[in-house]
Amino acid sequence: MASSSIIETSRRWFHAHLGGSEAERLLKEKAVDGLFLVRPSKSNPQDCSLSVLRGSTVTHIKIQNTGDYYDLYGGDQFASLAELVKYYSENTGELKEKGGGLIELKEPLLSEDPATERWYHGGLGGKAAEKMLADVGEEGAFLVRASNSKPGDFVLSVRTGSEGRITHVMIRNRGGKFDVGGGEKFGSLTELVDHYRTNPMVETSGNVVTMDKPCNATQMSVLAIPKRVLELDRETDPVYGKTGFWEEFEQLQTMELQHGIYDRTEGQREQNKKKNRYKNILPYNYTRVVLQEVDKKVTGSDYMNANYLTGEAKGPGNSYIACQGPLKATVPAFWQMMWENNNRVIVMTTAVIERGKNKCEPYWARTGDSMTYGKYTVHVATEKEEADYILRDMTLKKAGDAEPARQIVMYHFKSWPDYGVPSNVGTVLRFLALVNGDLDRMRSTLGKALGDVVVHCSAGIGRTGTFIIIDILIKMIQQNGLDTPIDIQRSIHRLRSMRSGMIQTEGQYRFVYQAMAAHITHMQASKTGAPSTLYSSGGGAAPPPIPSKGRGGALAL
Repeated sequence: MASSSIIETSRRWFHAHLGGSEAERLLKEKAVDGLFLVRPSKSNPQDCSLSVLRGSTVTHIKIQNTGDYYDLYGGDQFASLAELVKYYSENTGELKEKGGGLIELKEPLLSEDPATERWYHGGLGGKAAEKMLADVGEEGAFLVRASNSKPGDFVLSVRTGSEGRITHVMIRNRGGKFDVGGGEKFGSLTELVDHYRTNPMVETSGNVVTMDKPCNATQMSVLAIPKRVLELDRETDPVYGKTGFWEEFEQLQTMELQHGIYDRTEGQREQNKKKNRYKNILPYNYTRVVLQEVDKKVTGSDYMNANYLTGEAKGPGNSYIACQGPLKATVPAFWQMMWENNNRVIVMTTAVIERGKNKCEPYWARTGDSMTYGKYTVHVATEKEEADYILRDMTLKKAGDAEPARQIVMYHFKSWPDYGVPSNVGTVLRFLALVNGDLDRMRSTLGKALGDVVVHCSAGIGRTGTFIIIDILIKMIQQNGLDTPIDIQRSIHRLRSMRSGMIQTEGQYRFVYQAMAAHITHMQASKTGAPSTLYSSGGGAAPPPIPSKGRGGALAL
């Protein structure tokens, strides 16, 4: 069995630029039975391949990424690639070939990735590095990049002096030991950078090279996002056709392991296993929704596969519940959650059936009818179908409770294709504006008693995470203005620390950027009085105006 610490703290078993034949060569050179690695699938870029050495031969297993979860084409489902690898590494006997032969993942073959810190910019060119550091505009800003002239070596680029001069320092890589041309050697780029951040270098001219501010690869001003989308869309890997979006998303996958895989023991209890739509997509204990009116003597009676999430803006309307699509057995618990948290708005982003598979149990009645689930009766008063969504007005009543029936509004978004993203970001932005409009109207009546918006798809992580992060980012911009810094990758990373696997694919990651670019372009047009139909097409309401000036300083990411 592979070392748990390696699987949990490193994603270097993923080889981003490796093909099948090269993977076989590397694994056979090591000649260790059970040695494995993961690499991109050449036939389907969003999928991966697990390559395992078994004796003298290499077995390749396709890992499917559906947009909702990862699986081995019909096996158990997982929120992240790291969780899938961790599970099959620790559970000997679970991974078998069609004929029944056992496949063991005993030891990962680690890639040669030099660093995962955000000051590392991969193959960034010298001119681009200089421009990036100049844009930061602060003495001591720095980044590290791969040397294009000397493959295997690296370059430390630093803005030095008040005049804005950029100093480039060659970092030599000699057998996995790094130095700056003499003196102390370090076992990693991270150790080298950490050392010289506290012990400044001195150039031969006598100038001191101070490294105070890492130039992060993903933080930018809000106004820079439309241009960044174009930059990230450029091809960076001619062999696999990868782009900057793919590289950022892969970095996000690595970052997820920095906060570890939080405790999920409640979802793993024997009594709760049948309440999970997917066996390994479980809520973190520390943010999970806990049902209140239960028999405390019954273990697991308070369990829901749902998590509380918070955004980064201040004020109301900045919190959410993300959950899986209810199973038939969990529908009563879903409505109990709605009642106990005073949730009034539901956003559903999946069809009931997709590709012949059940993705969510219908938890509502037909129009004009009522259904009772445990103590809760749901009545659907009206149903209105629009081009991109179905709006259902409902009431929710608890048996034996003197409180009148509560109004519930359900937005069932239907324009999100299985295995993809919506073709038009405007449909999502208008949809979110409508949802927030209903929340604002309810808040004017209920005030602080109004609960969070409940968002779910099937697993409650992919499409759910995409909708929630777009809403979070828009509200950050509304509160802080167009001239504030923003870091989309870091915001998603933060969201993943509250529920595992939020944003599942590169396509969803790209869609978030594209939605933000469209929103920002609309905001700029609105400030100049130029026409924009982004929020008016289809009857959608415009979002609240944003401040003309930001508050200044970096956001708390």
